[in-house]
Amino acid sequence: MKLQTHIPFPKETRHPIDYNSKIFLLGSCFSENIGNQLEYYKFQSSQNPFGILFHPKAIETLISNAINKKAYSEEDIFDLNERYHCFDAHSLLSSSSKKEILQNLNQGIQLTNQQLQKSTHIVITLGTAWVYRDIESDRIVANCHKVPQKKFLKELLSVEEIAESLDAIIALIRDINPKVNFIFTVSPVRHLKDGFIENQRSKAHLISAIHQVVNPRNKIFYFPSYEVMMDELRDYRFYNEDMIHPNQTAINYIWEKFVKGWISEASHHLMKEVDSIQKRLLHKPFNPKSEEHKIFLAKLAKDKTSISKAHPHIIF
Repeated sequence: MKLQTHIPFPKETRHPIDYNSKIFLLGSCFSENIGNQLEYYKFQSSQNPFGILFHPKAIETLISNAINKKAYSEEDIFDLNERYHCFDAHSLLSSSSKKEILQNLNQGIQLTNQQLQKSTHIVITLGTAWVYRDIESDRIVANCHKVPQKKFLKELLSVEEIAESLDAIIALIRDINPKVNFIFTVSPVRHLKDGFIENQRSKAHLISAIHQVVNPRNKIFYFPSYEVMMDELRDYRFYNEDMIHPNQTAINYIWEKFVKGWISEASHHLMKEVDSIQKRLLHKPFNPKSEEHKIFLAKLAKDKTSISKAHPHIIF
């Protein structure tokens, strides 16, 4: 009896991710879920220097500013509730110190610029098509930072506006990194604060727009994380208690799909070795002074050294 439908995942054999790849992840919090998995398995990856960015316009702004090497100054920040914020960045970069937030912003710009130039794969996860426009400046912001809602106009980006933004993102990056692979995906996180119907409209706009720019021949691909969550994992037991975010079981399941579709088969053996070491590093002995534990530590040290010699970028 068949109790589940499965989404087919063709292997992208021409452009797989391996331990020589350099992966850069941008976008919603689900990009960090995948990014954390890549980090756990010690791939060469980096994620969200400006923190979580939910919509394509925020990602486009970051990429444009990074490529143009924008230098953030006091004109770009504001004070609210005894902390300084920037409308271009997540509150993760906010600070009670002007000097610190400007340092965070400019370091984020430098890191983004570096990653855009050297990455072999850029993974962009879009979370929502709903945006907030600051009335005073007439600019779409990345994050409202709890500024009163009356200061903003709420808008739903059209499919055409999103597609134009994605085209701009691709063109900007390709200008400095012509051979990079793009992997677009839509976050399965439910933006229910916008409303149930509004969330579905938003996701539909994102999916439609992405498929206007997807072109495997041009190294622009789509990974169906949203569809896996909605179809293969269509049960509330795969959500956290907030009923909004996928739980760890769902994240692991979608990660396995990502591995199947994007990680080279030649990397699977090393992934198992890295996983073994990561689990052993978490081991808590009953008797740290026992001979058995000393042998365990010696074997662990030997395995770590062996991997690091073969792959110098892997540091435990």
